[in-house]
Amino acid sequence: MTPLLEIRDLRIEGRSDEEWHPIINGVDLTLGRGEVLGLIGESGAGKSTLGLAAMGYVRDGVRISGGSVMFDGIDLMNASTEEKRSLLGRRIAYVAQSAAASFNPAHKLIDQHVEAPVRHGVQDRGESIEDAIELYAKLRLPNPEEIGFRYPHQVSGGQLQRAMTAMAMSCRPDLIIFDEPTTALDVTTQIEVLAAIRDIVDQFGTSAIYITHDLAVVAQMADRIKVLLRGDEVETAPTREMLDAPREDYTKSLWAVRGYHRPEKPKPGPESVPILAVEGVTAAYGEQVVLNEVSFDIHPGRTVAVVGESGSGKSTTARVITGLLPPRSGVVRFEGEALPPSYRQRSKDQLRQIQMIYQMADTALNPRQSIAQIVGRPVRFYSGLKGRRLAARVDELLEQIELDPAIYRDRLPGELSGGQKQRVGIARALAAEPRLIICDEVTSALDQLVAEGILKLLARLQDELGLSYMFITHDLATVKAIADEVVVMKEGRVIEQGPKTEMFTPPHHPYTDLLLSSVPEMDPDWLDRLLAERRVEALGEAATDKM
Repeated sequence: MTPLLEIRDLRIEGRSDEEWHPIINGVDLTLGRGEVLGLIGESGAGKSTLGLAAMGYVRDGVRISGGSVMFDGIDLMNASTEEKRSLLGRRIAYVAQSAAASFNPAHKLIDQHVEAPVRHGVQDRGESIEDAIELYAKLRLPNPEEIGFRYPHQVSGGQLQRAMTAMAMSCRPDLIIFDEPTTALDVTTQIEVLAAIRDIVDQFGTSAIYITHDLAVVAQMADRIKVLLRGDEVETAPTREMLDAPREDYTKSLWAVRGYHRPEKPKPGPESVPILAVEGVTAAYGEQVVLNEVSFDIHPGRTVAVVGESGSGKSTTARVITGLLPPRSGVVRFEGEALPPSYRQRSKDQLRQIQMIYQMADTALNPRQSIAQIVGRPVRFYSGLKGRRLAARVDELLEQIELDPAIYRDRLPGELSGGQKQRVGIARALAAEPRLIICDEVTSALDQLVAEGILKLLARLQDELGLSYMFITHDLATVKAIADEVVVMKEGRVIEQGPKTEMFTPPHHPYTDLLLSSVPEMDPDWLDRLLAERRVEALGEAATDKM
């Protein structure tokens, strides 16, 4: 059978400093009808560039310098703009990594959904709205008849990701490119999205390219896996064969990267004073209460991981601690002293002691400032250094995060990889010389090799500088790697907390057990087995309710 998509000897270049450099080096790709191909590799491997090229598209500053891209007999390399426009959205669709950044915030979901089928003449508006509701139901979105009439900010990240998948399916395309569609989702939401994507692809016989750096996820989704490294193909094989017996050393290194585990530190003694104590904090956005009597301690030199699904209150707790959201009741203490509820009321020294590293380094760094300016600003603000002393301190901080100052100080964020940007975010936090750093999902958008490097860097800095960490994450593999203690949150409440070894040893609170059971495994049958178990549990609960 003729393949739906055939890419041969594809070469793609990117421009930097008026010079062209290779991004994709002669890669081949074949995709059959109804087949799902997984593309994996670390940051900069060329996964997203290859996925976009499968649509006949390249980003600004990038060009295709050789090879061919054939979609169902159509030469996308030489197709006119009108020919491509007739294909994109109708026969080829794209699901982006960040749904929140991809939807237009000024328009309701349903209006954005119907645009493609109406424009391509597949359906009129009324038919498309009815079809959208059916797709929302298939994707297990709540209130499918109503949810499309909300704006993007009125639904959760997982719901937005499913709405984007429904929008991609609106014209029943032959090919969908999924570009890291679950990277920023918590484990329970990820299960729902993965199951929904797989069901919809199977039901309509759609071919797909599934781009991810999560090996356990790609094991559930792909028929075959292709591994990329710096624009080169490393190897391609059926999923089970790839998981059981990878041939190349690089692939084997990807399989082994989840092995990093930092030893848990001894419990603090009864005389130990917490560096941070959150005591009975209740907080709200307007009339909506989002935190209820939250309490936990962080002791000096220790890492406390705060886990829970989207909307559990993890990041809101961080906002209260940093003074961005004054609580309705309760208090936050630093080394036994109550902190003013608002950051505006805190002294410069109080502000200096608690710093944050943000999830999305892309949006957290000013794209118009050099790395030296970004790191130097808090140095100047908190320490008052200027001139050569300021420059020397910036260089020292860059060396601490393992970036060569001579190479990186004058670069802009856009010239750095995702992992390098996150290291700059760490340097900016260290510039204030804090005692406590709040790490808000700092590895969730990074591939596993880069994420491991960031975790090792944070561990080294903690040992060298005596730092304490509050580590907000939905990745339980990360928790196992770095945490000393774990706080589990749900719907604004702390439902369980304790040392890591106790938290990962049964029996668990039912919600903690749900989180642990939702972590994907490197087994292609894992998702099917989990969904079957949960269906049985749901039937059992329903039968019990009827009795």
